[in-house]
Amino acid sequence: MKIINEKGKLFGLINIVDLLVLVAVIAVVAGVGYKLFAPQIAEATNPPVPMTVTVRVRGATPFLVQEVQRNSQVGKRTVSGSSYTDAIITDMKIEDYVQQVVTADGRIVDALDPSKKDLVFTIEATVPKGTATPSIGTQEIRAGRTMIIKTNDFETAGNIDVVEIAE
Repeated sequence: MKIINEKGKLFGLINIVDLLVLVAVIAVVAGVGYKLFAPQIAEATNPPVPMTVTVRVRGATPFLVQEVQRNSQVGKRTVSGSSYTDAIITDMKIEDYVQQVVTADGRIVDALDPSKKDLVFTIEATVPKGTATPSIGTQEIRAGRTMIIKTNDFETAGNIDVVEIAE
């Protein structure tokens, strides 16, 4: 028995062109089904839980402090690349910037900087329960890492102080 007979049928059952069209239709249907149902399946297996991140911008310059006082970022959604994320800045505090200085007698003491301040942002988002790599947009979230805080009209970088993920 030939693989392709004299009529051009594969194993004498189906035309090769018809088979290619059938495979293409199945691939399109599978792709559309995956796009439609994959997020629901992932959400069902790992339901989203709230995550709270505290980010500290240490020693922010006076013009940056004035900008966040003038244009509050509280209530704004964060941006990753050119798209909004589901994370929202829920709180922002301005605290004194403490730095260590050496005194004339050689001691190291904490001193308040007269012009610089710390900006402390609280950001809330959701992540899949039990995730090994919590993230906001494309940024992995872990205490000690640097995070870029970006909204539609503001951007700065700070260090992540605290990450709280509900269980």
